[in-house]
Amino acid sequence: MELHQVRYFLAVASTLNFTRAAEMCNVTQPALTKGVQKLEQELGGQLIYRERQLTHLTDLGKAVLPMLERALASTEAVRRRARQFQQKEVASLAIGLAPSISASLVLEPIAETRKFVPGLHVELREETPDDLVELLLEGEINVALVGDIDDKPERIDDWSLFAERYVAVLAASHQLADLPAIGVEALREATILDRSNCEAVLKFQHLLFPDEPPDQNHRSGRDLHLQHLAAAGFGIVLAPEHMPRLPSLKALPIEGDPVWREVHLLAVQGRRYSPALDAFVKVARLRDWSLHMGSPPRPPHHNHLDAAGVSA
Repeated sequence: MELHQVRYFLAVASTLNFTRAAEMCNVTQPALTKGVQKLEQELGGQLIYRERQLTHLTDLGKAVLPMLERALASTEAVRRRARQFQQKEVASLAIGLAPSISASLVLEPIAETRKFVPGLHVELREETPDDLVELLLEGEINVALVGDIDDKPERIDDWSLFAERYVAVLAASHQLADLPAIGVEALREATILDRSNCEAVLKFQHLLFPDEPPDQNHRSGRDLHLQHLAAAGFGIVLAPEHMPRLPSLKALPIEGDPVWREVHLLAVQGRRYSPALDAFVKVARLRDWSLHMGSPPRPPHHNHLDAAGVSA
């Protein structure tokens, strides 16, 4: 089945006149008639009754008409998109974000990238860091932002963008919510909601309870579940400062800022960058994140509780 045959048939279907249909398609009437006949042969039945004064679609013609209309429209859409891509009028960029990375952090880099790539189309995907690495390798996403991550494949390029402290996230009604900052002693007396298998929580436990960590009453592997528990007054979540959080929660600094993490930009090593990916990586790496973070700079020589291995 040739596309021009489909186009000829659709022209006849819309005009019910071979002469006008040939004019619409800018071909001779014999050429148009021959194209329709070849289409009928391929579909195994007559599509149009040809009468001098009464040309109309057969039942088969009526049945296949909407499908052929969709097929032609889809093909033309593909051609338009390919033409736009080749002319740099449209460029796709799929960005992966770990659950603890706020989409607000990438909005300005995306806007800056769009200055260089006006036809930028962005897709944001939220997955665990390990899943984001797999999606990168599979080509499902182009770039990812994650917290500190161990055991990355050698094929993954890794650039550190900025450091951020961990803060205490709690309900506005919590007894500690009105403090300007929460001290270690106050945290030691509070209920800490446990994020399963989180290296940062283990570091906090070492800080708060160096001898023996207490039994945890409430835990979850998902940040959102812990936030709902915190909003209901069940305890405090220790989380990266810029992690997305429920509007009913407050984030308070911890005195001394004892635990930090790095946020990294990941891409596949050696893979050819599209103009959109190339621009985004350059913008993100050259950006002075400290001017936009709204938190104090990381101490140059932090203590042994520095979260160099915090996963997020």
